[in-house]
Amino acid sequence: MMRLLNKLGCTLSLVLLSGVVWAAKIDTVKTYSAAMKKEIKAVVITPDNYSDQEKIPVVYLLHGFSGNHKDWIAKVPSITEYADRYHLMIVCPEGNFASWYFDSPEMPDVRYETYISRELVNWIDAHYNTVKNRKGRAITGLSMGGHGALYLSFKHLDVYSIAGSMSGGVDLRPFPGNWGISDVLGTYAKHPEHWEKNSVINMTHLLTPDALALIFACGSDDFFYDVNVNLHEKLLLNNIPHTFISAPGGHTWEFWENALHYEMDFINTHFKKQLKTDQ
Repeated sequence: MMRLLNKLGCTLSLVLLSGVVWAAKIDTVKTYSAAMKKEIKAVVITPDNYSDQEKIPVVYLLHGFSGNHKDWIAKVPSITEYADRYHLMIVCPEGNFASWYFDSPEMPDVRYETYISRELVNWIDAHYNTVKNRKGRAITGLSMGGHGALYLSFKHLDVYSIAGSMSGGVDLRPFPGNWGISDVLGTYAKHPEHWEKNSVINMTHLLTPDALALIFACGSDDFFYDVNVNLHEKLLLNNIPHTFISAPGGHTWEFWENALHYEMDFINTHFKKQLKTDQ
């Protein structure tokens, strides 16, 4: 395997695997959020055969608590292979240290729901040759980003057609003192209503059986395992089709790298199915 990474701005990654050369291009771009009145960075991965002549789908890949837009490409550089293999774009946006991807009721300058689901999507569609509708958009992420991916997709069914999560914090209520959640939602003691309505497990009423292609995974040793099982059981009760992957593992990059393999294959399968109907 050969991988060349240039740390200055644009990056070209070459991977030689089983006689196949992958050459996805990695850019760090600056976008602008009018809602937060600031520039926000994102990593954008385009396949080696990307051109302005063909519209391609996009996967938005979110980082976890205390992370940033560089986490995925730094920890799992092999994600470039997915862009080439499946002929799609991958966008890793900045979600701040502990935004939980909310438009915070407590912090007026935290508007990451608006940024990710509207401003960033519009920016990507304006600057790249993408499929500019929900059939060409998927969103997934890890931990805080797993919560964010399901939260944003459930609330914005007009934007995304496929959603995933890896070790996602899909029920915030059991963790009132953790990971800066009380900063963005207010404390559970003072504002339980914020925690109730913004926990993914309480948002399944927004879904209909065909609303989203849905996949999520969690390791059996993960502190979020029980809440993920609860979400799986609630979706079953509500007859919402989904794929739930339960496997040994903890809250680790090893688990997320492995889970991403299954999620990207799932996403690609559904992109092909959905976009074939437009041809």
